Amino acid sequence: MPGQLHGQCHGWTGRILLVDLSTGRHETRDLPEDVRAAFLGGRGLGGYFLRDFATLPCDHPDLPLTIASGPLTGTDAPASSFCHITTRSPLTGTVGDASAGGRLGAELKRAGFDALVVTGRAARPCGIEISDDEVRLTDAAMLSGLPTHDVFTRLRQRLPHGSLAATGPAAESGSLFATLLVDLYHQAGRCGVGRVFGLKNLKYLAVRGRGAVRVADPAGLARAREDILRLVNASPALMGQQGFTNFGTGSLFDLMDARRMMPTDNFARTHFPPAGELNAHAYHTRYHPLKRGCEGCPVDCKRLSADGRPLPECDAMSHFTALIGNDMIELAMRANDFCACLGLDPVSAGVALACHRELTGEALDPERVLELLLGMGKGEGPAARLGRELGQGAARYAGAHGRPELAMCVKGLELPACDPRGAYGLALAYAVATHGGSNLRANPLSHEVLRKPVATDRFSFSGKARSVKLAEDAAAAADSLTVCAHLLLATGMEEYARAFAAVTGQTATAGDLLACGARIEYQERLMNAQNGFSAVADDLPARFFAEPGSGSPDIPVPPVPRQEFLAARAAYYRIRGLTPDGLPTREMAARLGLPWPDGSPAQAAGEGEGA
Repeated sequence: MPGQLHGQCHGWTGRILLVDLSTGRHETRDLPEDVRAAFLGGRGLGGYFLRDFATLPCDHPDLPLTIASGPLTGTDAPASSFCHITTRSPLTGTVGDASAGGRLGAELKRAGFDALVVTGRAARPCGIEISDDEVRLTDAAMLSGLPTHDVFTRLRQRLPHGSLAATGPAAESGSLFATLLVDLYHQAGRCGVGRVFGLKNLKYLAVRGRGAVRVADPAGLARAREDILRLVNASPALMGQQGFTNFGTGSLFDLMDARRMMPTDNFARTHFPPAGELNAHAYHTRYHPLKRGCEGCPVDCKRLSADGRPLPECDAMSHFTALIGNDMIELAMRANDFCACLGLDPVSAGVALACHRELTGEALDPERVLELLLGMGKGEGPAARLGRELGQGAARYAGAHGRPELAMCVKGLELPACDPRGAYGLALAYAVATHGGSNLRANPLSHEVLRKPVATDRFSFSGKARSVKLAEDAAAAADSLTVCAHLLLATGMEEYARAFAAVTGQTATAGDLLACGARIEYQERLMNAQNGFSAVADDLPARFFAEPGSGSPDIPVPPVPRQEFLAARAAYYRIRGLTPDGLPTREMAARLGLPWPDGSPAQAAGEGEGA
């Protein structure tokens, strides 16, 4: 296979744990070397286990739900303790995946497993408890309906060590954007992965591992770690006075407003006049937050208020203020805390609220916002019926009311707090992302807004097709190594290739890892094509092509030029090795070492340049 890596089983454990909730049985299987080499771990491994089942409905017992670590997880490689969760998204129908911070990935690896693959459906709410080689299923019915904080409190009384992951009431009540919370303060937030936990009646995971991850070259890893930390410490975005280490991802809030990229009034405008009173400094002054972070991360970007509530990250800060027309900082705090307690994705929740506000003209006062969130998450309260509707996502809600154009989504996934009219690489990245509207699949903000490593013209599509493709490959590799996406603002595959080589003992270059990333991306394209996704889905809501943003004489924000966008998308398809309709080709799949799915609507020959 192109870019295939070979060597001994360092870094990986070489084992996966399969749990069938229908029968209550579990077994351990070997993870073949060629699979490790081709897909690394994390997101790549999750896609590998999903691909033969990608067309199953989300409530089918055979649909796999994979929690996977990567070869760097549990080592001294910085910010590599993540795990990646993969299944089919109940919200979008695409490949559904989300990264999760905390210690879950590291504990799973130390328990001796590269991945946990869950199938079946339990008859009652259950938990999976893993302590090294000991695996057991437990009755979790007593946890049903509880806020996540209470779930974690009860579990910690019995399981004081290791990592815990649990869903909230939203996963049980049917919200399609329910999340999984890891170690209470880390959300696997996008695509509704928590809802698949609910459909399987899986309430929680508890993992404790006391083993050690084998590293082939500890001295080499120490050198690679030093190189990575040097770049991280030199990054203004991560470690600067206004960077993530001091203000969390909320440090981007002012920047989005200054660039006229803050989604306001359901993306109808791009500037919110009260934004200066709602920024990260305002939260810092009012709530005196404490730092928290993931294992092995030098940035520590999470924030907790003195009363234990999580501070909103940038997307939630923006979507619970500007997007819904709210200028009260405490309401944003409470809405974000409601989402955490209920197990709701705050991005999707905010967009659903904004869609409802524009569609109906209803003013969303604080009481109403919290009522609707409660309805989304528990299906209870004065707004239960409407909340349940909104909990199906903005696209379904707007479509049911005859106004599909008001859903600010791509492939059914609600957009985060960066308006694409202010950055054309971002516009393209949103449109072509395999799991829907996401700014982390290619993260063009690094060069279009943060201007690192080099600045690019944010109002131009020139060169953006290739840069999006390469950045997607890097992000797929990082998600499969299980490296935090934020660190790619300062580092690249060159640095992590050295860490990978030191851990695994395999000779590897940045190009090798990028080749794995290209294979992982194309694997997702193959699965999406089987489910009917093509160029029609690789698009933005019409608003962005028809309406200007809230510019100023110094910063005009015109609509995204439609014909230039289509030309850039066509160039992306050629570079990615897709047909003009955005479908995979048999030729490119073979070049990447991927099997051709039976019954795939994708074309048998293509015109792409290749990966």
